[in-house]
Amino acid sequence: MHAIYVIRRFGVFLLIVWLAGTLNFFLPKLAGQDPVRMKLASEAQLGGYAHAGIEEMAREYDKKFGLDQPLWRQYVRYLGDTGRLDFNYSIANYPRTVRDMIAEAVPWTVGLLGTTTLLSFAIGTFLGALLAWPRAPRWLRYLMPPLWALHAIPFFLLGLILMYLLAFRLDWLPIFGGYSPGATPALSLRFVLDVLAHAALPALSIVLVATGGWALGMRGMMVTTMGEDYVVFAEAKGLRASTVFLRYCVRNAILPQTTALALALGQVLSGAVLVEVIFGYPGIGALLFQAIQENDQFLIQGIVFTVIVALGLATFILDVFYPLLDPRISYRRS
Repeated sequence: MHAIYVIRRFGVFLLIVWLAGTLNFFLPKLAGQDPVRMKLASEAQLGGYAHAGIEEMAREYDKKFGLDQPLWRQYVRYLGDTGRLDFNYSIANYPRTVRDMIAEAVPWTVGLLGTTTLLSFAIGTFLGALLAWPRAPRWLRYLMPPLWALHAIPFFLLGLILMYLLAFRLDWLPIFGGYSPGATPALSLRFVLDVLAHAALPALSIVLVATGGWALGMRGMMVTTMGEDYVVFAEAKGLRASTVFLRYCVRNAILPQTTALALALGQVLSGAVLVEVIFGYPGIGALLFQAIQENDQFLIQGIVFTVIVALGLATFILDVFYPLLDPRISYRRS
């Protein structure tokens, strides 16, 4: 029964990806804009003159990108290319391909957002569990209100504050970019430390904001779990406080947190767009912002489709493995 359920869920996943990809293709068409002509016109304006052969150039580029074909043929070609993860050339950065540009940006975003998501989840979940436990240290009462207050601040706003304090005023950390200008990317200790220094500010802003949310969610689940009969029974049996805390309370309260973590990891590729833009971090968020500014239709489609697939895949994996996390859940019909 579980294998049949997995096959069905995978079919639903493919259906969602197809529907999302279809919307991703048709929605820009409904806007009625011509990205090729808009790009050529903006380039001509930058040169201070109207290009006489701009219409001929536009027709050549339309032929190169396949935009001169009927809409249904473009759609069929789009589905075939998307199945091979081929999102055509970037209109604003020709002859670079969308796939290459996304491949360059993904490691930066996954490294930053993946690390900060896991770190804030671990810290917030641990602090939230301790805060609900009656025998927890008293100093936690003074630590959590500031974290909850920080959770109400947007990522980018806290990032601006940290940039002003730690980079501009104190000059402790770099203020912009993924690594120092002129540095050559290489697998060396010097370059790795340079990358970590540049990632410290955006990472710190994300962790400080997200930790309070994870702690608040875990505290609420712990309060609910501690009132369950099995916890009262475990305490009546005289089990050690640490055993009751870890095996009976935390183990059951953490399940909804795990669900939220899987969804958060699925959204990693979407990036903290404004944080990456503010700090000039070369991730997916900054790349999407650049594509929107330049009206790069193919690049926008490629990024949006990649994010949709990542989120759908995370949800699919969560559905498949959730019975292993919680034995009480079964996909067998009673």
